[in-house]
Amino acid sequence: MKNKYIELVKRWLAGEVVSVEALQANADAAWAAEGYAADAAYAARYAADAAAAADAAAADADAADYWVKRYEEG
Repeated sequence: MKNKYIELVKRWLAGEVVSVEALQANADAAWAAEGYAADAAYAARYAADAAAAADAAAADADAADYWVKRYEEG
C-alpha cells in the first residue's frame, strides 16, 4: 500500500512542480491522518513542525530525501 503523502514528496523530488503550499497542506493532512488531530495541542505542534519541514524541503531537496528514506526504512 502506497502512502499518498510520501508519494507527493517523491514526485516533487523527481522534478514535478509542486508548490510550497501544496507541500504544507500535504504535511498537515499526513499528520491528521495519523490520528494526531485528537489532541489539538499535540497536533498543532507537529503541524507547525511539518510546515517548517515543508519550507526546508522547498529550499533543500536533501532534507526531503532524508525523510522519504527514513519512512521507507521504518
